[in-house]
Amino acid sequence: MDFLTAWGVSTAVGFLFQPVMKQFAQDLGKDLLKDILKDVFKAIPSQILQKLKKEEIDIAAGKALKEFLSLVQQELEDADIPDNEIREYYNEPLQKFLKDEKVKEILGTPFQDECNELDTRSLQTLWNEKKLLHLPRKFDWTKLGKRYVKKVKAIIQDSSELRAILDSKNLEKIEKNTTETAGIIPDFNFKQYQEAIRERYANIKLDSIDTSGYAYNELRLWRIFIPQNVREVHQVLPQVHELPKEHLRRLREKNELEAEEIAIEELERHKRDYFEQKVYSVKDIVEDKQNYKYIVILGDPGSGKSTLLQYLALDWVEQTLDQLHKKNHLPIPLLIELRAYMRRREDKECNNFLEFFHKCSGVIQNLNQHQLQEQLKAGNALVMFDGLDEVFDPGRREDVITDIHRFTNEYPNVQVIVTSRVIGYKAQRLRDAEFKHFMLQDLEPEQIQDFINRWHSDTFTDKIDGERKKERLQRAIDTSNSIAELAGNPLLLTMMAILNRNQELPRDRPELYNQASRVLLHQWDVERALVEDKRLDPKTIDYKDKQAMLRQVAYHMQTSEKGLAGNLISANDLERILTEYLKTIEVDKAREVARVMINQLRTRNFMLCFLGADYYAFVHRTFLEYFCAWEFVWQFKETRSLGIEELKTQVFGKHWHDETWHEVLRLIAGMIEPKFVGEILEYLMVQNGESEKFSNLFLATKCLSDVRNRTVIAKTAQQLLNRFKDLTKYDLNYYYDPRQDEEERKLVQKIRTEAVAAIATTWKDDADTFAILKTRATADNSFVRRAAIEALASNYKDDAQTLAILKTRATDNDDWDVRYAAVQALASNYKDDAQTLAWLKTRATVDDNSGVRRAAVKALASNYKDDAQTLAFLKTRATADDSSGVRSAAVEALVSNYKDDAQTLAFLKTRATADDSSGVRSAAVEALVSNYKDDAQTLAFLKTRAT
Repeated sequence: MDFLTAWGVSTAVGFLFQPVMKQFAQDLGKDLLKDILKDVFKAIPSQILQKLKKEEIDIAAGKALKEFLSLVQQELEDADIPDNEIREYYNEPLQKFLKDEKVKEILGTPFQDECNELDTRSLQTLWNEKKLLHLPRKFDWTKLGKRYVKKVKAIIQDSSELRAILDSKNLEKIEKNTTETAGIIPDFNFKQYQEAIRERYANIKLDSIDTSGYAYNELRLWRIFIPQNVREVHQVLPQVHELPKEHLRRLREKNELEAEEIAIEELERHKRDYFEQKVYSVKDIVEDKQNYKYIVILGDPGSGKSTLLQYLALDWVEQTLDQLHKKNHLPIPLLIELRAYMRRREDKECNNFLEFFHKCSGVIQNLNQHQLQEQLKAGNALVMFDGLDEVFDPGRREDVITDIHRFTNEYPNVQVIVTSRVIGYKAQRLRDAEFKHFMLQDLEPEQIQDFINRWHSDTFTDKIDGERKKERLQRAIDTSNSIAELAGNPLLLTMMAILNRNQELPRDRPELYNQASRVLLHQWDVERALVEDKRLDPKTIDYKDKQAMLRQVAYHMQTSEKGLAGNLISANDLERILTEYLKTIEVDKAREVARVMINQLRTRNFMLCFLGADYYAFVHRTFLEYFCAWEFVWQFKETRSLGIEELKTQVFGKHWHDETWHEVLRLIAGMIEPKFVGEILEYLMVQNGESEKFSNLFLATKCLSDVRNRTVIAKTAQQLLNRFKDLTKYDLNYYYDPRQDEEERKLVQKIRTEAVAAIATTWKDDADTFAILKTRATADNSFVRRAAIEALASNYKDDAQTLAILKTRATDNDDWDVRYAAVQALASNYKDDAQTLAWLKTRATVDDNSGVRRAAVKALASNYKDDAQTLAFLKTRATADDSSGVRSAAVEALVSNYKDDAQTLAFLKTRATADDSSGVRSAAVEALVSNYKDDAQTLAFLKTRAT
């Protein structure tokens, strides 16, 4: 027999220890290997070893040694030892090392059924005692040992003879355990298991959310769930992932943070590396078992970790409804909630995951472990361990990781997913076990929109009301940065959708923030029956106390050097504020409890994050602003330590010119009585804000929009409206030439257009507003007309006159930018109108301005991709239009929307060569490079264009 081939040595590319294996094969041929094999398999019981043929033993032992040498090579390469040095200097020491009887015995232990860990400490000691060539500092014996055990278990699985014998030993144990188990032995009924999964997970879980006002108990997870995106995490560092959301967004979008926010170059590199990772759908990662067999999904509270696993279980049910009679159906999902498993394990009800499924409560349905073993050995399972972070005790968490590690060694063909919150998670042990780590990303805007569409479609029987509420929620997210920041979290987005049914966002967002903070601070862990620290008595310190403490923390932060813009508090100040509050409610050992509380607010409640250098911040700036506003309101309404005059002059008067304070001031206005808001608006109107671009008046309109009952202050609201009518005609009180004095022109343009938008949104329901906007749509100034057109389309889409006004402005207006705005407004708001498609085609061909034609071309491609004539129309505009800008826009629209069309590639090549404009040719070439780099002919074509 050619043992080198049987062991996989001959075909191994880049394997550097062939001399060692050749010597091994020669010894085998001379029958000198008898004693070696005896040592390797010394740990296997003789009655099992006797059942194997000598040839089978030879192959198994050779494969194991080859895998060991491959892992040694990998460690040396990871330590940056060049291949030529590995080949020259390490073959001889390894030959000597492997001749040691103790070494061979240790390397044979993973063939034992019970062995899940290699004695690497003894291997390291033996290497050093033999004074062999020094190994590099980065050489990791522990990691090598874990991987070697996995490799040996895989060798066992690949050998039908070896697997059968070792399996029979396992089955004898299981059979014995089954006999000893009291009660009825569970069967393994797939159909019943499907039904159990449906019963447990089919309906979306809303236990922790206030759903009063509507019964959501029939809302199907299958129809609502949106698979999130993930990024791979190569270094799980809290400093990278624990930044406030506003900073993470800035780093993601602009690839930069202020220098003072990142003090260490190494940390900055890790952050940049993380955000440079490609974004994947989590579903694609899970379905790619070949590349991602072992996965850890990390995420924030409410980010959808558990829901993802439940969805995967339901997905199996949906896809296997009529497939269970087939042998090769999809792997069976086994979802294990680790907190339930650990409770059963501590109560001595089970010793491992198979026993847990066999006989314990807490599983979806008990499954016969004898048959479950067969499915696991065959690799016909997707095993999901949910909530590693919910095993609080560090020692017990290590036990769970050991159990998971042992499980992957025992069933190397099974795909495994583990979920955990990122804060407090230690990656090394599972990374050593070859788990790849991924971080759930906040929902993208299009995913948020998809969720909102699904939610309102499934929860409203009155479709007109559902459509109106859907548009209201989407508008709130689009127009409020504070709400948008929270909307990326699936739990908080769900809360918004529920609240939006009976309350209006963004106006009623204080109630949203109150409910969200309650869930995060209290309900979240109570619903899971979790108590992290016995020193915190939930009866003494409840979520209301936590809210009160956070109010004082936020209030303190606004007095710091950077104020609210900084979102920063020192650990000493944080501990002092919490300690002082705890003393007021007579908590013993207040300082000690304050430290525990800080840890809980960070690791469990998702409120604070640690920035390093003994500084903390709010995870969401939204909560900083909310708790700060609430503290002012508390002093105004509850303790009466702040009167209306102080509120006007010391709070609004001091901060109206600072935009970082505007959201706090708006929240205050939404939380106090309307009559007091009226006084504040009157105060703001008398301030001289011209040098501040009338920031006082724009803040006043925003505060007015947050008042529920405006009738109380109707007179004040009318006075404010009159001020804004004047602002739509604002001009400077000195002479300037708009054609030459660009700075003055832009200032006037900004104030006028923002005044138009403010009227449209703040007084949308006012009887005179529509007429005001119609008048402004025909005003002398083109940018005022444009602003009025956009406001009409956004706020009065359903008014019968709006469409006609837009069409008139898009054709008759002398200014191209007004026609441009009207075209965009029509395409965005009247896509379903029967005449819009034909009208856009006309604008794309007959308008005498290329910018308008370009806007119409883009609108056609974006909104009418599926129309049978759109592709041909775009090709015509890409060749026939006089403007190179329009032709370029058509080329870009083609490749964006019709990349997979059979003729697009050839069309782009023609445009890249035949168009007389370098800009169009360049656009076609860039489209080829971006979208067809895998096409066999693209490279040659590009080389031709380059020469």
